[in-house]
Amino acid sequence: MARHDARVIEARAKPDRPFDIVLFGATGYTGELVCAELLLREPRLKWAIAGRDRTRLEAVRARLANSDPRALELPILIGDSHQPASLDAIARQTRVVCSTVGPYAKYGSELVAAAVDHGTDYCDITGEVQWVRRMIDTHHEAALRSGARIVPCCGFDSIPSDLGVFLMQLEMRARHSCQSDNATLYVTSLRGGASGGTIASMLGIIEEARRDPTVRALLLEPYSLNPEGERSGPDGRDALSVERDRDRNCHIGPFVMAAVNTRVVRRSNALLGWRYGREFRYREVMQYAPSVRGGIEAQLARCAIMGFLMAVSMGPARRLVERLLPKPGAGPTAEERERGHFRLEVVGRGQDARGAEQKVVCRVEGSRDPGYGSTAIMLSEAALCLAFDAPTDGLAAGLLTPASAMGMSLVTRLRAAGMVLQVEPAT
Repeated sequence: MARHDARVIEARAKPDRPFDIVLFGATGYTGELVCAELLLREPRLKWAIAGRDRTRLEAVRARLANSDPRALELPILIGDSHQPASLDAIARQTRVVCSTVGPYAKYGSELVAAAVDHGTDYCDITGEVQWVRRMIDTHHEAALRSGARIVPCCGFDSIPSDLGVFLMQLEMRARHSCQSDNATLYVTSLRGGASGGTIASMLGIIEEARRDPTVRALLLEPYSLNPEGERSGPDGRDALSVERDRDRNCHIGPFVMAAVNTRVVRRSNALLGWRYGREFRYREVMQYAPSVRGGIEAQLARCAIMGFLMAVSMGPARRLVERLLPKPGAGPTAEERERGHFRLEVVGRGQDARGAEQKVVCRVEGSRDPGYGSTAIMLSEAALCLAFDAPTDGLAAGLLTPASAMGMSLVTRLRAAGMVLQVEPAT
């Protein structure tokens, strides 16, 4: 991999490309939020918005101009997810293409292919494990050759998990000269609304799994995103039970995003040369109060998750649920996004050279709705990191993860943008 570094850094300058970033999907709910974030960021940024409908793109530009008149100067590019030639034209004009067009299994594959072909870096906010695996199998080797860094999962799934574990492991080595071989992410606080686009992606995953047994098996496999030949390890399937966690004196239950985040963290470990160790175990859970009420809340949340999955797996119930859920393009109001927040704690344990157990806790917080307000920040900063920061502490090319592609460069950017990524004092 190292032999690609000089070539890729030189290619990243791309003096013949007019744009640093092209945001594909600017007319969508999340896309417009990312536009607003990019307007707040790098003053030297040269960027454009893209989609298939010029009239709607112009409307987005006009709305953004109400807050920042510079938005009226944004160039517009036209591309269609199912017209490869139009996506090639976009990918060859920019150093980074940033996509909010999901479900990605339906609308994302041709854009990734165009980015790989032109050595263009790419990031998105997918949580579709089966699609990410498809992109790994299809494009990883070609991306290594072209110098493209393709980085899916750059939103709430899975930046907080991936960077939280990354920071925790760095601190474990710095403090105790060992690695954590066992880590748990606890979701201690979470408030946010649902968008129609995210729900459409979830329904698409479930529909694929219902039709295709290989997809079902892949979604259940803990190491399904690891490199070929490295898809085994000590972790089993994600736990769906409610338990008592005696170390933290709380109840714990399933976290709906664990099925995505844990796979991304395990891929980071493999891509980074097993920096966390081949026996590294990792899980994610929701944390509830130690009281009887906390246990009841955990059981109710578990039943809600299981009930939803069962309902949307059956035809008649699915049609009813779809009528009740938000449609693509809908999402939380500005006030709801501002009231949203999340707080996660990654607790890592390991043994030092003397055999003594050591513990490190990394806290990750966002002060906006996790799936939309905070995700817009995370995706925009990931795109800027790919555009402007040389891969000094990440891999130079391939189908990557946030931690393996950007590492501390992205941590630094997110902290500057107001997110908390902090290692707690030793206790």
